[in-house]
Amino acid sequence: VLGKQLRDYDDWLREKVLPRARAEVRLPAAVYADRLQQVGVDIGPEELIERAGFDFVEVREQMQVLAKQIAAKHHWPSGDYRDVLKRLKSEQLAPADVLPRYQERMREIESIMRRERLVTVPERKPVVRVATDAEAAQIPAPFMQPPRLIGNTGEYGEFVLPLANPHAKSDAKMDDFTYDAVTWTLAAHEVRPGHELQFSAMVERGVSVARAVFAFNSANVEGWGLYAEAMMLSFMPPEAQLASLKVRLLRMARAFLDPMINLGRISPADAKRYLMEQGPFSEPFAQQEVDRYAFDAPGQATSYYYGFVKLEAIRLQAEIALGSRFDLMAFNDFVLDQGLIPPKLLQLAVMSEFVPAQLAPGRR
Repeated sequence: VLGKQLRDYDDWLREKVLPRARAEVRLPAAVYADRLQQVGVDIGPEELIERAGFDFVEVREQMQVLAKQIAAKHHWPSGDYRDVLKRLKSEQLAPADVLPRYQERMREIESIMRRERLVTVPERKPVVRVATDAEAAQIPAPFMQPPRLIGNTGEYGEFVLPLANPHAKSDAKMDDFTYDAVTWTLAAHEVRPGHELQFSAMVERGVSVARAVFAFNSANVEGWGLYAEAMMLSFMPPEAQLASLKVRLLRMARAFLDPMINLGRISPADAKRYLMEQGPFSEPFAQQEVDRYAFDAPGQATSYYYGFVKLEAIRLQAEIALGSRFDLMAFNDFVLDQGLIPPKLLQLAVMSEFVPAQLAPGRR
């Protein structure tokens, strides 16, 4: 009976709905602009393309300088950043070694966080595990499974590591997250000082439901993740720095390719080709990226870049206002205490609460 119902429903979709569907993937301009607003991006797609495009070129040039130094150190024939990244990616971790390597990396990062007083670090260990096949099919990239923010009884988030993309449309290997150099930035983004710390802080410090759930926006969440990567960048070895900048380059590419697809300026196929050439990213990963921009979640991928830019700007304003009294650990702890409020409200909180408190008599 269920089989017949599903076939009938499929026939109805093809007969009644499909003829009325758009002939292209892009959303109507007003709908796409609203999508951006919903994820916390409060500028239009044109400005987003311009800003992210400029920053993309700047980061790509930084990568080129760093790649030449790495190639010279290893005596590799090419110093082009894409060739150097391909060499780094060729040193793939065996499946049995992926989880232990990430665990080792998280211990190193925590040690740096404590030594450099970057942010308050919990005493408990973070949770990390390999993804099930179902999880890998749903999200074929490392991700943080956040804890419940309502009715939480002591649960914490989990860092989940997919080892393959079960729904890849080709036989190409997804090799973007299983080489040693990239473990630094992914551990920083997804675990500490990134999302695991971000969500556990809300559970442990008692952030209100309004700030944790109803104010939720991707610009805050993913902006913190990218900010966490940037915090750790100078402490990474050169190879890991290059891999980290590659991941940052992706976030900037998202911020102009996503709106370009939805404005009809580039096709998903051409955007995929661009990611594979400029990243360089594997075919399975590039495919799931453009699927994300085109129909899975149009607009959402732009929030990483935009949230990062806004958070860095807020920090700079606090540094200018406080001068020698600026304390990075105090600033980062304050940001985490605010929950997931939009960037504009976070800026207001920093300038009206954090800065005056740091300038109060008796504070040094």
